Amino acid sequence: MPEPLWRRTPLIHSTTLSKNTNASVYLKLENLQPSYSFKYRGISYFIQKAKETRGEELHCIIASGGNAGVAAACAARRLGVKCTVFIPEGVAQSTLAILKQEGAEVVVIGRFYAESLGVAEQAVEADPNAIMVPAYDDPVVWEGHSSIIVEIQDQLQKKPDAIFCSVGGGGLLGGIILGCKEVGWDDVPIVTLETVGSDCFYRSITMNGSGFNKESKVLPSGVELLHNAEHDVDMAHFKGFSSRASGSLGASQPAAGVLRMALDRPGGIRSYSVQDELSMGSLVKFANDHKMLVELACSTTLVPAYHPTLFNQMVPPTSKMRCVVFIVCGGFKVSTLDVMEFQKIIEEDLENPESCWQVQCDDGVLYEVPKQIVVNGK
Repeated sequence: MPEPLWRRTPLIHSTTLSKNTNASVYLKLENLQPSYSFKYRGISYFIQKAKETRGEELHCIIASGGNAGVAAACAARRLGVKCTVFIPEGVAQSTLAILKQEGAEVVVIGRFYAESLGVAEQAVEADPNAIMVPAYDDPVVWEGHSSIIVEIQDQLQKKPDAIFCSVGGGGLLGGIILGCKEVGWDDVPIVTLETVGSDCFYRSITMNGSGFNKESKVLPSGVELLHNAEHDVDMAHFKGFSSRASGSLGASQPAAGVLRMALDRPGGIRSYSVQDELSMGSLVKFANDHKMLVELACSTTLVPAYHPTLFNQMVPPTSKMRCVVFIVCGGFKVSTLDVMEFQKIIEEDLENPESCWQVQCDDGVLYEVPKQIVVNGK
C-alpha cells in the first residue's frame, strides 16, 4: 500500500456516551479527514493506485454531489492530477464552492444522479487518460477503508464487543469487514444502521441468508427486486428516497460484493433501520455533547448511544464492562441551521399521539423507542 493520503484519525473515549450506555464507548473520528468524511480513505487510495498506472496525465472523473465527489477532488488536488465532478441540477451552492475550492472542474448536468452518471461515463470513454472513480462499489476502495480497523486495533489494544457504522451502498462496511479479517476480528459483531426510506442494505439483507423476508421478498412501494448472479444475492433497488439522510445514505442499491461478504462473515452483521427523527435527535445531542457537526448519515450510527434500551438489545449486557466503537463517518453537508431545523422537527413530532419511534431489525423484530424532548441537545 502506498504512503496514504488519509489522516490517522483519533479514537477517543466518550464519557457522556459511556455513561448513557453503561459501556466503554469509543469514537473513531473520521469527520476529521481532509474531505470531512471516511470516503477520503478509499477514494484517495483508488486515485493513488490509478496514478501509479496512468501517470501525471491521469484524469479522475466522478459523478457525485456528495462526500465521494469532495473526497475525489481533495485527493486529486493532493496528487496533482485533473478531477472533474459531474453533479445534477439543483446542487447547493455550498457544494459547488467546496468542490471548486479543491480545484475540481464541476459539470452541472442532468435532472438527477443517473443522468449525471451517464454523461460522466461518456466523458470517460472520450478521454484515454480518464478513469471513473467509484463512490463505494469497488474492492480497491474497500481496501482503503479497511485501514480504519487497522488503526483502531492499534489504538484500542483490545478486541471490542461491537463496531457500529452507518451503511448506504456499503463501501464503509466492506472496508470494516476486510479490516476485521486482517486483524483477526472476524468474530466481532458489526452493527449497521440506516434510515427508513433509504435503507437499501437493510432491505437486501432481510431477503438473503436467514433473513425473515427471504421467502416472501416483500418490498415497499418504489423499491424493486434485483438479483445479482455473480454473488448470488437478491437486492433492493430504490427508485427514490423519502429519508432526509438520503444525501449520503441514499444509494439505489448496495454493493453486491459487500452484501455477499456480510452474509458469509463468521461474526455476522446485524442490520437496523431507524426513523429520521432518531437520527435528527442524535445529531443535535452529539453536537451539544461533543461540539462536532456531522451529517444525518453519521448521526444515524450514534442512535443506539443515546437510547440505552436499544443499545442493550444490540449489545446485551454481560458480567464485564462492554467495549464498543462507533465509526463517526462525518460528512460535509451539515450546518448549524440544520441543527435548529432538526430540533424543531423533533419537538413538533412530540405532539403526535404515537409515543414511540420505531426501529426495524433484520430478524423481523420491531423495537419501540420512547420519544424524548431535545432542547439544546438535552
